Amino acid sequence: MTSCPDHRGEAVVKGDGRLTPQVPGPILVIIPTYNEAENVEAIVSRVRSAAPHTHILITDDNSPDGTGKIADEMAAADDHVHVLHRQGKEGLGAAYLAGFRWGIDHGYEVLVEMDADGSHQPEELPRLLDALTDADLVMGSRWVPGGSVVNWPASREVLSRGGSLYSRLLLGVPMRDVTGGYRAFRRRTLEGIGMEHVASQGYCFQVDLAWRTVKSGFRVVEVPITFVERERGDSKMSRAIVIEALWRVTAWGLHSRLKGLLGRDR
Repeated sequence: MTSCPDHRGEAVVKGDGRLTPQVPGPILVIIPTYNEAENVEAIVSRVRSAAPHTHILITDDNSPDGTGKIADEMAAADDHVHVLHRQGKEGLGAAYLAGFRWGIDHGYEVLVEMDADGSHQPEELPRLLDALTDADLVMGSRWVPGGSVVNWPASREVLSRGGSLYSRLLLGVPMRDVTGGYRAFRRRTLEGIGMEHVASQGYCFQVDLAWRTVKSGFRVVEVPITFVERERGDSKMSRAIVIEALWRVTAWGLHSRLKGLLGRDR
């Protein structure tokens, strides 16, 4: 069983990361794709420039626009780029979980979540990795001092801020940006949170991993990032993703509170 630190539920904000990350072992940046032919080459190039020491795994859900073929061509030309082809569109959470398992099986000690559309800026990756020197999970945060969003409509900001606030209140997690998807995990963190039991997707998947990390006693650090809305391709956000997040977070929160009450009654 993986041992956990003693500072349960701690979340720290760091904004002064250096540009020479000192983290143990090899690093894998996982980039899920579905119909990202317009974006995948650019995002891989930016990661390779911003953090040349890292490796990249593109997990492609059998994109009909040829994203997988482009990824294969990049992998053939660069031994730091790898591709995991999946059978079909199974959702963001399943793509990341497959990437985590691949990375752990191949000996990576740090596993990073990053969107393919450029909304997570690779140039900020070194700061996330640097913060990992004294954390088990680093979360890129839009809603801590120094964080921001670019080209978002007010409705998206309200949805994101509201989702994080609702999750904090119901689940008791201390992070300001619980739904954000730009994250760096230590291998031991993923191995210690019951990753094999995660079945959620989208916004809910990110909340689920953050909550499991806090419950398992790992240390979380938030680093301010600038989130830039995609310029090319279609957003994967949908009403179904929002509804799933709402009912799952509500169910988790109520179940957790009920367990607490029953435990106190004994």
